[in-house]
Amino acid sequence: MLFIRINQSIRLLLPFRMDRPISIKRRPTQADVARIAGVSQAMVSYVLNDNPDVSISAETRQRILDSVASLGYVPNASARSLRTNRTYTIASIIPDVTNPFYPALERGIQDVADQHDYDLIIYNTDGLPQREEKCLRSVQQGRVDGIIGVFFHTSARALISLLDRNIAVVRLEASPKQAGERPLDNVYVDNIKAAKAGVLYLLQKGYKRIGMLTGGIGPGQPRLFGYREAHAELGQEVDERLVFETDFTEAGGQTGMQALLGGEIMPDAVFAANDMMAMGALVALRGAGFRVPEDIAVMGFDNIPTAKLVSPPLTTVGQSQNRMGRRAAEMLFERLNGASALPGRCDELPFEIIVRGSA
Repeated sequence: MLFIRINQSIRLLLPFRMDRPISIKRRPTQADVARIAGVSQAMVSYVLNDNPDVSISAETRQRILDSVASLGYVPNASARSLRTNRTYTIASIIPDVTNPFYPALERGIQDVADQHDYDLIIYNTDGLPQREEKCLRSVQQGRVDGIIGVFFHTSARALISLLDRNIAVVRLEASPKQAGERPLDNVYVDNIKAAKAGVLYLLQKGYKRIGMLTGGIGPGQPRLFGYREAHAELGQEVDERLVFETDFTEAGGQTGMQALLGGEIMPDAVFAANDMMAMGALVALRGAGFRVPEDIAVMGFDNIPTAKLVSPPLTTVGQSQNRMGRRAAEMLFERLNGASALPGRCDELPFEIIVRGSA
């Protein structure tokens, strides 16, 4: 009896009888749009694909677009891909989606992708070689038409198989690259030159014991080279006890700064390989009772959005992430659209020293 009551209660709550056929609204097709607009299906296709080779009156075009809107018609992406042999998707491969450097970069890429009616997917590698390999295997399975990548471990040679599959590739680099015969494109800010300019700024301000918080992979090495070159230009030797290798995080910067404070030589300034590390250094200095910049100056690299919000605001080496992303995407679509048949290209973007309160 109890079972019967429960069963009846459930049936009363159901919005329809289980023994009746379920009516499913059919998805509108391109043929439906053509019928409503009173034109051929080919004409609908010309309008939706914005075909420049076919002349269509403004009145006819608007009638087709009105029919699309009234029916709620959405073009079939799979059919479009089969017809054109494209996925209409590009990929961005980056080391750390949580690093504030990358959102503006991705926004620049997406803005250009939107202009070309392309989707963007993002892969995160954590800067690990096996993750980079996994991402590349994924894109090789025909999921994207092109990739924009920040690679810490993948060589140009390893990307040739993508080019052979007609997958366009643009690398975002931290140092100058030589253009090769293959259509592999590069966008970069010269991090050696940029870091050198940052450290020269500190040296010329009168700081004599400049510590360096660097990372062991990716842009860490060229920025360390720039640190060394700045000292060499002024005829000064680098005291290796002032160089500490950590990771590109706030926690890494805090640990590195604590190590420098506990070392044999007390720095009077610190140059960090990115802004996150510099912010970690600020935390460590504040915790140890030091004033910035009165006791120890701090300088970062990247000019992430929060750099101007910390206390004191962070002096840093700025590079325009949005501009970098846009330029990389423009180069990628030049390849995809056949606007560039040249061998590999290298495009250098500028940097600037942004002076704020920390140095």
